[in-house]
Amino acid sequence: AINQRRKDTPTCGGFVAIACGNSHNVALRNDGTVVVWGGGECERDEPPTRAGFVAIACGDHHSVALHSDGTVVSWSDGVAHG
Repeated sequence: AINQRRKDTPTCGGFVAIACGNSHNVALRNDGTVVVWGGGECERDEPPTRAGFVAIACGDHHSVALHSDGTVVSWSDGVAHG
């Protein structure tokens, strides 16, 4: 088995959920913040920076996060895919 880690993979702890897109990853921390890595072009739009998120999900080229107040934040590579 190959044991390699991307240079941008978070090494801190406290994660409660993880989701993967086509070439990007999103993780939810126990403090309700979101961490994003990988993807290059999939990070064109900025992920949320506030705390209070309770769930995350990814598509091939986009990500979404559900906030505790019931709002949804989405971000993507900024390109329409069909």
